[in-house]
Amino acid sequence: MTEPRPTIRLDKWLWHARFFKSRSLAAGVVSAGKVRVDRQPVSKPARTVGPGDVLTFIQARETRVVRILACGERRGPAPEAQALYEDLTPVPQERPASVEGANPKYEKGGRPTKKDRRDMGLD
Repeated sequence: MTEPRPTIRLDKWLWHARFFKSRSLAAGVVSAGKVRVDRQPVSKPARTVGPGDVLTFIQARETRVVRILACGERRGPAPEAQALYEDLTPVPQERPASVEGANPKYEKGGRPTKKDRRDMGLD
C-alpha cells in the first residue's frame, strides 16, 4: 500500500513559504484567480497542493514560478521557508540602455553646487 501524498491548503503554503505577509493576503490573491497550479487557474484558497506541484503567480510586479518541495509545518525563518520550494522563475531580460544623449546629464554628476551654477552663469 502506498502512503498518501502530504498536502496543505494553497493559501497556507504561500504564507508558510513567505511569499505573502499574511494568510488573508495569500487567500485574496488565490480568490482573485491570479494563481495557477500545474498551469490550471485556481480560485479557491482551500485547494490542496503538495510536493511536485508547480505554482505560477504574480508577486510585487514579478511573475514567480515555483515547484513545491515540501509542505512545511510552520511559518519559520526565511532559510526554512526557502527550503520548501525550488524557484523556476525565468531570469528577466535586461532592458536596452537608453540612447546616448537622450537624457542630458550634468558632467560632474549630481546636482550642481552654488559655485558651479555661478560659473555656468545661471546665478
